[in-house]
Amino acid sequence: MHAVTADDHLPSPDGPVAVLANPTAGRGRRRGLLPELVDRLSAAGRPVRLLRAGSAVEAEAACRAAVGEGVSALVAVGGDGTVHRAMQAVAGTTVPFAPVPAGTGNDFAIETGFPSDPRAAADVVAAALREGRSRPVDLARMTGYDGAVRWYGAVLAAGFDAIVNERANRMWWPRGARRYDLAILVELARLRPRRYTLTLDGERVDVDAVLVAVGNSASYGGGMRICPDADPTDGLLDVVVGGRFDRRTLIRVKPRIYAGTHVEHPLVRTFRARTVTVAAEGITTYADGERSLPLPVTVTATPTALHLLR
Repeated sequence: MHAVTADDHLPSPDGPVAVLANPTAGRGRRRGLLPELVDRLSAAGRPVRLLRAGSAVEAEAACRAAVGEGVSALVAVGGDGTVHRAMQAVAGTTVPFAPVPAGTGNDFAIETGFPSDPRAAADVVAAALREGRSRPVDLARMTGYDGAVRWYGAVLAAGFDAIVNERANRMWWPRGARRYDLAILVELARLRPRRYTLTLDGERVDVDAVLVAVGNSASYGGGMRICPDADPTDGLLDVVVGGRFDRRTLIRVKPRIYAGTHVEHPLVRTFRARTVTVAAEGITTYADGERSLPLPVTVTATPTALHLLR
């Protein structure tokens, strides 16, 4: 089997537009909107092909297969999780891509300039397809200690938020948002700074911290601007480290993340680098809100890795 390169996946100008849609995105509130979105995308004059998938793994595989078969573009209808799965198939290729925000968290789509309304976003995508227009943006390329590679567009969480997500995913009760709330309470009770080793463009920094985030763009979790100065077109990663917070301080600082003013707190440090290695014991990272690789990981800013239809 030969190595896959960007040249293996050239878009076919006459090929269909593949659409990955997550019917459970946004807690299913926009399930009935899909036919209208498909109609709006069809206004570009190209056939639209809906990809079928019953799980996140199947969704990713379906996107890879579609790109391998020469689709002219890939569109993800859903939230950051759906976008993240689809992104794995087009990262580092010339196949154009677009997110149509229809989930609970739509951080990557909003941060890269797409309208928050899915109908308006679909119209933007259709216009870009008609006019043959795309805009390159950076992605973050993660490499695990075992060589596994993943891409993300928004933020990698490697601290308290990742630990809470991991706790919530292990719980079978309660269902829905209450499970996440309970996981927060459990992990707040267990809160302690952990020792991290960061390597920033070759320079080692040892820190005790409860929050560590590596941003290609600014926000995660539905508008929390954890890396407020991150720019997905500057070829750099923004690293935000929240140091030795106790429970009371963390609870007080957390709401400030929505405005991005948490970086002014004296226990918060920020860095900027092209390549970042994050190492700590016992933490599984979450990228774009999706369970990802265990630490240690190396993250590299990859310019023009994605071509957006807008």
